[in-house]
Amino acid sequence: MSVPLLKIGVVLSTMAMITNWMSQTLPSLVGLNTTKLTAAQGGYPDRSTGVLPANPEESWQVYSSAQDSEGRCVCTVVAPQQSMCSRDARTKQLRQLLEKVQNMTQSIQVLDQRTQRDLQYVEKMEVQLRGLETKFRQVEENHKQNIAKQYKAIKAKMEDIRPLIPVLEEYKADAKLVLQFKEEVQNLTSVLSELQEEMGAYDYEELHNRVSNLEERLRACMQKLACGKLTGVSDPITIKTSGSRFGSWMTDPLAPEGDTRVWYMDGYHNNRFVREYKSMQDFMTSDNFTSHRLPHPWSGTGQVVYNGSIYFNKFQSHVIIKFDFRTSSISKSRQLDYAGFNNAYHYAWGGHSDIDLMVDEGGLWAVYATNQNAGNIVLSKLNPNTLQIIKSWTTNHPKRSAGESFMICGTLYVTNGYSGGTKVYYAYSTNSSTYEYIDIAFQNKYSHISMLDYNPRDRALYAWNNGHQVLYNVTLFHVIRSEEL
Repeated sequence: MSVPLLKIGVVLSTMAMITNWMSQTLPSLVGLNTTKLTAAQGGYPDRSTGVLPANPEESWQVYSSAQDSEGRCVCTVVAPQQSMCSRDARTKQLRQLLEKVQNMTQSIQVLDQRTQRDLQYVEKMEVQLRGLETKFRQVEENHKQNIAKQYKAIKAKMEDIRPLIPVLEEYKADAKLVLQFKEEVQNLTSVLSELQEEMGAYDYEELHNRVSNLEERLRACMQKLACGKLTGVSDPITIKTSGSRFGSWMTDPLAPEGDTRVWYMDGYHNNRFVREYKSMQDFMTSDNFTSHRLPHPWSGTGQVVYNGSIYFNKFQSHVIIKFDFRTSSISKSRQLDYAGFNNAYHYAWGGHSDIDLMVDEGGLWAVYATNQNAGNIVLSKLNPNTLQIIKSWTTNHPKRSAGESFMICGTLYVTNGYSGGTKVYYAYSTNSSTYEYIDIAFQNKYSHISMLDYNPRDRALYAWNNGHQVLYNVTLFHVIRSEEL
């Protein structure tokens, strides 16, 4: 609206300037401001005559005219008729002046037409803006609560993405790209904060697309990164509060692109129903889910979904079962030889957590303890198709003293407890068959962790913390793979 109004102001200002100029300059050009009238001042009364034009419609009206001693024409009006004072040189000047005025008049008419057109455009835009304002008000009144949840979901996803930035900043080669990502994340985070205060100001779909686009670009950049060493764990992000004190939830790290289903298992024994949510958004905001009934109840909270199947420990046994969701049937089962079960070698919190299945960038793993290893942790890599042990490693860490554990890039990380103050303090590398004690802060927000697993696709830890489903982002020290190698 500001541009058309500016045009109107320019036109009005131009008309005022022309009027002022004509009133002050025009008489000067034709000699009316300096020449004394003989009729009024007594100069040359014998040549003074009162003359009216013969055809007033074709020229300006002349009230009086006269000639001075030198034969020059003097008038009391702006201009005489063309037929009068034809010998005066100013007649030609006046004619030129009239042509300029006519040109200016035409320009003013053109400006006026444009102004009217712009005014109509402004009025039309005003109607449209009023309509949009009404629609936004309706959206705010009817969907405010729903939009708030959607924006919170996006903000949670932004929090998932944020810890990736410090990792990328380690590398000078990608410094410019990282800076651009960081600025975009900050801008989107700022927009989200403003939207929480003023709902309906932006279109949700557009904002969601921007976040998804940024996430895809970050994931593409992360593909350049090789496996790394854990250097930090973020503060927890609470996704949902549901279920009992114990349970597990996860996504499939080998799911095809676009498959963001969430799997949910409440309890640690005497339950065989697995919930499937279509997306993280559905998991957070609704109770709509598909229920799958397993052929046997599971034991503990060490289940994992991997490449379309769920792997779990059959209750009160050391049998591992692979159940295919696509065929709703058991595709493979096998005993994990010598593995303790039925609360023989559980984690510190108990709950029949003798056998913990997990995945990382290298594949499927089983963490358990045996009598042969004096109750200390045994780590075995499994063939996901046959469930046969590919290779095993024995550690010196007692299974009962571990709070929880997870695998990242072939290294087993163990926490020192499950309640109160917690940290990641022990790491065993299968690549070098060595261990070390570390000190990585780990916030136990709800004081009772009964499940902790790493997802290599999301680069995040999934946790069940006292009836809360929680995510932790991890910081890894990476070595960027060169495409030239």
